[in-house]
Amino acid sequence: MSKSYTPGLKVLKNTKVKKERLLPLKGKVHVEVKDVVDSDKVVASTEIPGNVHMINLSNELNIDPKQVHEYVLINENDFVSKNQTIAQNNGLFGFFKSEVKSPIDGQIMNISKVTGQIVISEKPLPINVDAYIPGVVEEIYNKEGVLINTIGTFIQGIIGIGGEKKGEIKCLVNSESEKINESIINENLKGKIIICGSYIDHKIYLKAKEMKVSGIVCGGVDYNTISKILGYSLGVAITGTENTTTLILTEGFGEVNMAKKTFDLLKENQNKIASINGATQIRAGVLRPEIFIESEKNESSIDFKEKDLVISEGSNVRVIREPFFGRLGVITKLPYELVEMKSETKVRVAEVKFKDGSIEIIPRANLEVILSN
Repeated sequence: MSKSYTPGLKVLKNTKVKKERLLPLKGKVHVEVKDVVDSDKVVASTEIPGNVHMINLSNELNIDPKQVHEYVLINENDFVSKNQTIAQNNGLFGFFKSEVKSPIDGQIMNISKVTGQIVISEKPLPINVDAYIPGVVEEIYNKEGVLINTIGTFIQGIIGIGGEKKGEIKCLVNSESEKINESIINENLKGKIIICGSYIDHKIYLKAKEMKVSGIVCGGVDYNTISKILGYSLGVAITGTENTTTLILTEGFGEVNMAKKTFDLLKENQNKIASINGATQIRAGVLRPEIFIESEKNESSIDFKEKDLVISEGSNVRVIREPFFGRLGVITKLPYELVEMKSETKVRVAEVKFKDGSIEIIPRANLEVILSN
């Protein structure tokens, strides 16, 4: 039987999840292996150096660079305040003194006798990385971060916007095909993650953002709505850095219903705390938006491995490119021979039977396995 690996979309209950929490540059790790952490626990921190400002004291005071140290009133590594006098000449007979003031709050990084310049760095920006998901610290990366191991419901979406958020799950609909009305979004949903069923428009998103909703999960939105939220065409960019209400589409673009399996899992976890992230790597399939909800402590778990991404006869799949984008089906055959497509390229294909009973020949590169339990 012919087999191949494809991108995998995970919709899993009580599965083992491992999450790396890494700093952008080396810093300090605040936990130990086997520590139990909640999602808000700061596990590592560092500081990003601030912007650098350079002042030419030689020119400002009309002195030789070699004389700079005779006129500065501070030392290297000193902290200074904005408008604090950092250098001053003697003037003429004690009059007409010239002085140089710091343009910022910062730290003196260098005073050069060669160039006559002083370098002031803005205050460093503190960076704190939290656990994001509750769990156990499995591994420590020296001065870089940790690996968190946990068990819970893990759902991946197709497209997302916005970064990591946490909040209580609130289902606003009773079925995966139901649409919500803008009027039901109010201040009581502040900080919540709302489940909206099939489809939302731009007005609903703006209302949720106005009410300070943490996250929205729905089946789909129009492509133009995504562009309006971002302020530019989605293209092939990486999302996730936007400072806005996080949005996760579980199915794709347009008026599409949320998959029943996905909706039922989310509704089952009503009122529980979820961690979500809208970060998405477009096309490459490297990064998907995600939803995580911790399982009860006594529930058994299932561990999925790389081999579960093997596409074979009987695999549940989703088409990830046009003309059948978003459709779900089952692999009925995996022909070994290469097949010539309309583009005149020869590729490996799969015979897919869709839910309406129709059968199509689809390039394997256009399919993803749906992992569910």
